Amino acid sequence: MAVVRDLSTLLRLRDFRRLLAIRLLSQGADGVYQVGLATYVVFSPEKQASPAAVASAMAVLLLPYSLVGPFAGVLLDRWRRRQVFLHGNLVRAALAAATAALMVAAVPDWLFYVSALCVTAVNRFVLAGLSAALPRVVDAERLVMANSLSPTAGSLAAFAGGGLAFVLRLVGADSDAAVVLLGAALYLCAALVSLLMAPELLGPDRGVVRPSLGTALTGTARELTAGMAHLIAPPHRTAARALTAMSLMRFCYGALTVMLLMLCRYGLTSDTGEGLRLLGLALGFSGAGFFAAAVVTPWAAGRLGPVRWIVVCALSAAILQPALGLPFAVGPLLVAAFVLGLTTQAAKIATDTVVQSTVEDGYRGRIFSVYDVLFNVAFVSAAGVAALMLPPDGRSAALVVTVAVIYAVVAAGMGRFVRQ
Repeated sequence: MAVVRDLSTLLRLRDFRRLLAIRLLSQGADGVYQVGLATYVVFSPEKQASPAAVASAMAVLLLPYSLVGPFAGVLLDRWRRRQVFLHGNLVRAALAAATAALMVAAVPDWLFYVSALCVTAVNRFVLAGLSAALPRVVDAERLVMANSLSPTAGSLAAFAGGGLAFVLRLVGADSDAAVVLLGAALYLCAALVSLLMAPELLGPDRGVVRPSLGTALTGTARELTAGMAHLIAPPHRTAARALTAMSLMRFCYGALTVMLLMLCRYGLTSDTGEGLRLLGLALGFSGAGFFAAAVVTPWAAGRLGPVRWIVVCALSAAILQPALGLPFAVGPLLVAAFVLGLTTQAAKIATDTVVQSTVEDGYRGRIFSVYDVLFNVAFVSAAGVAALMLPPDGRSAALVVTVAVIYAVVAAGMGRFVRQ
């Protein structure tokens, strides 16, 4: 297979292997830590999970990506990237261990969330640094190949770490704190691997003259504002409408995710272990939907156009989600998880295509930074709204109908834009 051949070529490069090992360990630890955090909030027997607690956990996991992300590059251009990997993973190991200690201690919830928030905030610097360092360990001819394979391998590592955490929790790990400690150990391993690389190897170059930190930060804020202004200008309103549609669909995805968590915890079974198994199964169905979207979307968007494909996805979700969700039964909900994964990811791929093809190259990076903020803020906002609407067992017909209406509005609005 071509992918295996390309990977074997890259793995002959010693420094690429080490950088990849840091990525795999770091993102594997992320998967373990995030599942440990989620199961503690939702499935811990000693806690009475609520939609508000789930919303708080989602904010902890996602908001740092949005709020820190646009400014991470400013600092990464000033710090040695190898040191970012070393100290960043050491800090995360210590904070993850602290989170585990807080799980078993009688402390206020806000202290636990602050610790978890710091872990995920540091994560943004490590991930951005891994991408920025890649050209220092791969030659120009192999850079596109490395950019394709390395993040994919990292995502698979995160998924594997999350799966490992689920398995440990199901087969008898004494507590979620033990799972989080495993994440801390993996962060520590990532820090140790970074010591195999020379401090100056990964850049940035010391001789480059840079503006002051304050100037760079304020400049980043101005550049993001300029990107927003570019996005809403008449020639680029297709991209603006696609981003709006995607944000609303992401909102729906977030609200239904919180509902699913509460259903698995209280609404469909009273057994914690059975609820965890059901959640893992639902996430597997949703992941299968994401994979199906990657297979189907190139053909469908090619025939219909990406904007029409967004209309089809939103309309399908508007029809199928209430039909499958309102019975609040296991079988239909698993099918709904697949549909939700398929329609959400298919619309995201189409939106990416619209932005890439309609936004001028000089603004594209800034627009994708805005996209990242909208994507995660919509998800967290949905969790907050769901927390207000959901009963403890997650059975809310009002939420399912509200989400279906939002999907229908997206389909109607984008359909009208296509006709115009």
